[in-house]
Amino acid sequence: MIKPLLVALYEVRIYLRDRGDLAFSLLLPIVTFALMYGAFGGQDTFHGTAHVVNEDQGGAYSILLLERLEENDCLDVNLLSVQEANSKLDRADLLLILYIPHGFSDAVASGEQGQLVFKQRGNGGDEGQVVASIVRSVVDELAQEFQVHAQVSEALEGTGIGQEQIDVTVEQLIEEERQEPTVTVGEETLGGSADPVEAFLPTIVTMYVLFAITLTARVLVEERRRGTLERLLTTRIGVGQLFFGKFLAFCSRGFIQTLILLGLAYAVFQMFTPLSFIQALVIALVFIAAASGLGLLIASVARTEDQAVWIAVVFTMAMVLLGGTFFEIPEVGVMSVLSKISVNTYANDALKAVINEGSSLADVGMQLAVLAGVAVVALPLGRLLFKVLPGGR
Repeated sequence: MIKPLLVALYEVRIYLRDRGDLAFSLLLPIVTFALMYGAFGGQDTFHGTAHVVNEDQGGAYSILLLERLEENDCLDVNLLSVQEANSKLDRADLLLILYIPHGFSDAVASGEQGQLVFKQRGNGGDEGQVVASIVRSVVDELAQEFQVHAQVSEALEGTGIGQEQIDVTVEQLIEEERQEPTVTVGEETLGGSADPVEAFLPTIVTMYVLFAITLTARVLVEERRRGTLERLLTTRIGVGQLFFGKFLAFCSRGFIQTLILLGLAYAVFQMFTPLSFIQALVIALVFIAAASGLGLLIASVARTEDQAVWIAVVFTMAMVLLGGTFFEIPEVGVMSVLSKISVNTYANDALKAVINEGSSLADVGMQLAVLAGVAVVALPLGRLLFKVLPGGR
């Protein structure tokens, strides 16, 4: 057992010294994840700016409206003068501006209709349309409050209750309703995680680990072509020990890569508990063992470095696509059946269950058993093919 460990240690030292390999296996998946997070990560939260011209200076209701807009977490409020607003609209620097006209508060106070005006270029732009929708919802909420005040005051007219007391009581009740609404709207996400980090991380990790490990199959082919293996075999190390040492080396490289990626996710996104982090590492280690066995299988079949590279690329892309890395695999149909032959499917399902759903290793026992079975079958099969195919021993 010592000799395979020495082979693995030697290979890992070479890996850590090779900046190109390190950049590919560590930086590339991080960059890919960052790009995907940047592309999809901001879809759940909107933040825009409401550009407002307040011509109703000092009006109680215009001030209240601005306060409500500023309280909205999705909006920043930018006050403009009439001249600034018109100039920016003319130059298309801004596409949508809210105008609060003179006498707005007086109209509302007298029970008349207070009208706000949106001035926009074209359709106001995507952000402008969302901002306008948010402003309208705030205005509708205020209008409902004004209506409640008016109706209660009318209903209590002649009862001797003062208007100030009516206003205070109604405002308290409205605030209570705002804090604890009678009707609430919840969200239930089906078919995946709403958090892009949780959705993308397991698939990115498994994709690049599989790709990096299978691609290293070319190293074994290169060593065979150059006679390096022949020289090693003149020493006291046996072919089986050498083969197992390569397997351990592949596992070590994959584990280092996964440990760093999951560790960064743990530190930056706080998406693990200590227990779930350890469980994710265990799942990753079993997957890495399966991928390492498959990498050695590719190395045993390939006759040239180019063959090893192309087999690794095609194999990895097939496993990635069938494993649901870029899109959700339906539960029924042809794709569902084909996904069962992908090792990524079982690794992704297990990691997502532990990370997203709080499952334990016992809950993903079937997935772990399949991955372990792949490793157990691929390693001796690779050794057999390495022996029987031309150039083997």
